[in-house]
Amino acid sequence: MTVTASAAPSFRALEDRYHAHLGLFVLDTGTGRSVAYQADDRFAMCSTAKALAAGAVLRKADDAALGRTVTYGRSDLLDYAPVTSRHVDHGMALSAVLTAALQYSDNTAENLLLRELGGPPGLQRAVREWGDTTTHVDRTEPAVNDATPGDIRDTSTARALATDLRALLLGTALPTAHRALLTDWMTHNTTGGPYIRAAVPKGWKVADKTGSGAHGTRNDIAVVRPTHGAPLVITVLTHRTRPNTPSDDPLIAEAVRTALKSLDRARS
Repeated sequence: MTVTASAAPSFRALEDRYHAHLGLFVLDTGTGRSVAYQADDRFAMCSTAKALAAGAVLRKADDAALGRTVTYGRSDLLDYAPVTSRHVDHGMALSAVLTAALQYSDNTAENLLLRELGGPPGLQRAVREWGDTTTHVDRTEPAVNDATPGDIRDTSTARALATDLRALLLGTALPTAHRALLTDWMTHNTTGGPYIRAAVPKGWKVADKTGSGAHGTRNDIAVVRPTHGAPLVITVLTHRTRPNTPSDDPLIAEAVRTALKSLDRARS
């Protein structure tokens, strides 16, 4: 059951208030109920794609590979490289590169993960292999953050990303141990405080990956574990119309609160 019509006016009101375009999909994996709003509209993924890249690497890497040192040069460093910039002289274990990408959204780390996969085409193949026929993977960092409306490169939908997260963090796309690793790394993400994490009740555990880019793009995708009941999968994608417009960050938390209230009504 999809609870859409009852919540749609509230989501439209949020779009009007924030002068933004919103795509949202929330799934209660226990009941199968969901809330969807423009869930099949395309948005730039920006750094949420790091969760997909990490999942693809974990599908092919064994424990020895995760401990292997990944080397890179100063010419590989991008402007936003808070972790990799400190280790350029000696390299980093692949597991540490994964952590940097997921927990600190380090852009150089993302490009190193893409290198492990054979570039964007390798990640594109991986998402197709686990059943995602929607997501487009085309470029490396930082070009993925251009987020030009109408450009389908490096885009996905709220529904497709929710399906990916469910497969990676709750399903069988990854071996059990690697699924646990990915969940733990995303649970300790440092960039998600104002978004989905701000919208859920205290005590709920959130494993998320944020993303931001031009045109006021701000995204957050997560698997959320309530204190009681089955996990929720939550994906919220947003952008605004002008290239240099900043994101209006409270929009994501408000949209998630609206969706959770709608799910509560559906359960009654």
